[in-house]
Amino acid sequence: MEAYLDASATTPVDPRVKEAMDAVEYANPSSLHAKGQEAREAVERSRIALAKALDCRPAEIFFTSGGTESVNWALKGVRAKHIITTKIEHHAVLETCEHLRNEGAEVTYVPVGKDGVVNPEDIKNAITPLTRLISVIYVNNELGTIQPIREIGEIAKKHNILFHVDACQAGLLDLDVKRLQCDLLTLNASKLGGPKGVGLLYVRFGVKLTPLLHGGGQERGMRSGTENVPAIVGFAKAVEIIQSSKEQETMKLFALQTRLEEGLKRLGGRINCESSPRVPSITSVTFKGVEAESLLLQLSDKGVYVSTGSACATKSLEPSHVLKALGFSDSEAHGTLRFSLSWQNTAEEVAYTLKCVKEVLDNLRAAVAR
Repeated sequence: MEAYLDASATTPVDPRVKEAMDAVEYANPSSLHAKGQEAREAVERSRIALAKALDCRPAEIFFTSGGTESVNWALKGVRAKHIITTKIEHHAVLETCEHLRNEGAEVTYVPVGKDGVVNPEDIKNAITPLTRLISVIYVNNELGTIQPIREIGEIAKKHNILFHVDACQAGLLDLDVKRLQCDLLTLNASKLGGPKGVGLLYVRFGVKLTPLLHGGGQERGMRSGTENVPAIVGFAKAVEIIQSSKEQETMKLFALQTRLEEGLKRLGGRINCESSPRVPSITSVTFKGVEAESLLLQLSDKGVYVSTGSACATKSLEPSHVLKALGFSDSEAHGTLRFSLSWQNTAEEVAYTLKCVKEVLDNLRAAVAR
């Protein structure tokens, strides 16, 4: 048996998404012949569908190659002199901010509490006369904690500051950009049951961004490069599916997460940010005195696939910046695993996972005792 519990890294592609992608015309949507225009129509239908999900205008949706490109474009395109973000952002945000800082911009990294949630007042207190942009992750990809996006959006709007939301892990939450009061929003398909290599950037009408890519003038001259038509269609289909079954999937994931976390606690695990507002798909657990990487590799040998944190940083030997921001010691950070569920997981897979975790923990603890 196998159990894939690394959905925060990437989700399996929904069979309905694959079917929609397989039916797409292969031609270049910029071509004027009939096949090209069929492809163009598929792109624009997808744009309309995604705009409906975000409650915005289709013209405010720009397709990109994924979350990292959208983040880079949002942060670099504003050309801000001062940016406010948090210490628990995805590396796409943090590395882009560091690049901008090296280019002369000022960046303030607001801390978070041990609950893994940023205090909106700390965002407010970081504002200076030069602040042009606030960027906050909606759902932390390692902890699953939900940030107070609406409250931060209100602060940004009151101070006439642009607000960017990294919503890549927030597919089950409210994505209405009006209610979130954001000016820019990043979303990608591979966390939602869609294909890799496609994302979007919502840009509120009136917000001026400098293009990140130059070339043939696609995406109304704002993002050059031939559109990935099948991926775009798959993206829209994935969002349509997840939005239409949001309540059902949320309840299913809550039940699976509860069973998983109760089992992990019985095995001596500490659920991180357990009392914080969290999505039901992400569980961060720390095992005292256990090396998480060894646990991960032995679980992999048994067909259980999890992560030690963000998949984008698993090659780094440094402890997770997210866990360090919460005040974890190096040993605690190195003893932490992330289990992330998707709609495809079953109760049987959770039971198998817990069985394997127990076996591996027993082996590791016995080895330490010797």
